[in-house]
Amino acid sequence: MAVSTRPPFRADHVGSFLRPQELLALRDKVKKGEATKAQLTALEDQSIRDLVAMQERLGLHAITDGEFRRDGFHTDFLDKVGGMKFKMIPPEERARVGSIGGPFIAAVDGKLTRPAGGMEIDNFKFLKNATKETAKITIPSPTMLHFRGGRKAISETAYPDIDKFFDDVAKLYRDEIKALADAGCKYVQYDDTNLAYLCDPALREQARARGDDPDKLPSLYAKLINDSIKGRPADMAVAIHLCRGNAESKWFAQGGYEPIAEAMFNELEIDGFFLEYDDERSGDFAPLRFVPKGKTVVLGLITSKTGALENKADVERRIDAAAKHISMDQLCLSPQCGFASASQGNKLSVADQEAKMRLVVDIANEVWH
Repeated sequence: MAVSTRPPFRADHVGSFLRPQELLALRDKVKKGEATKAQLTALEDQSIRDLVAMQERLGLHAITDGEFRRDGFHTDFLDKVGGMKFKMIPPEERARVGSIGGPFIAAVDGKLTRPAGGMEIDNFKFLKNATKETAKITIPSPTMLHFRGGRKAISETAYPDIDKFFDDVAKLYRDEIKALADAGCKYVQYDDTNLAYLCDPALREQARARGDDPDKLPSLYAKLINDSIKGRPADMAVAIHLCRGNAESKWFAQGGYEPIAEAMFNELEIDGFFLEYDDERSGDFAPLRFVPKGKTVVLGLITSKTGALENKADVERRIDAAAKHISMDQLCLSPQCGFASASQGNKLSVADQEAKMRLVVDIANEVWH
């Protein structure tokens, strides 16, 4: 079986890792005014170097900074966008304002603007200089600016025409992708909860109740994502991770990929799909029959939610089961999600985390030689 030389890699991962406790403690002191931002940056730098060394030691070819500089997988990135702010919506108000997927929505109250230095450019440059392998950047999907709040969360004064809103979101991301490419980035991953939420019958009904058609949203979002990466260099791989909720080992959505599979796999002009398959909430492998040649599926068969280590033979049997619907050469392996979508992290230890990643590498080496 051919070795995967273009991302995603046979043994890959979603990106976030458990933050060191001393890093969390220092970040809390900075918030209280008891330590300086310079002290925090120095500790972040060293913690990332240590994490890079761990990933390289395990034999991984995709290296991330663990999202160690972030409090959450999407909030820090989107907080830098002008014209957007996060609003907390109490549970009793969510139905009225159309909020789906949690208490926070990205509320757009002005024209969207990208800061001069970008959102993740400096962080990527540090990572690239810290590894000899492929530095992988993980950023929230552009759909995060729409799905949770929908039209009601987007100012009609700033955007009377919703199509102009989508144009500006795509341009915001295109500019970031170009700057990442100029900095030497070859591997970008979008983290997207929203396509996965459209697999859940209850959340589909919530979307319908607020005026969105859940059958049309996958194509709308595919166009948005495609527009956001238009013009990327030929040697930059782009993947998307579909998440059903992961913070502190909890989940939010359930349902197999069938409702979105045909549109998602065929309309998204990307290289790879990180799919959660760690338990029954994600359904079976049948939707993989829609994946066209030339696209890769990374099977998230190893759970990041608990420390219990999977049985190697069981995982390999599940890979074989998936290969009944898609060529084995189009498959890779990873945990189903990151280990710390939010800074608090999931309910497992650093040793558990490393054991999980070692298992991913060992199985990939056996299955794909």
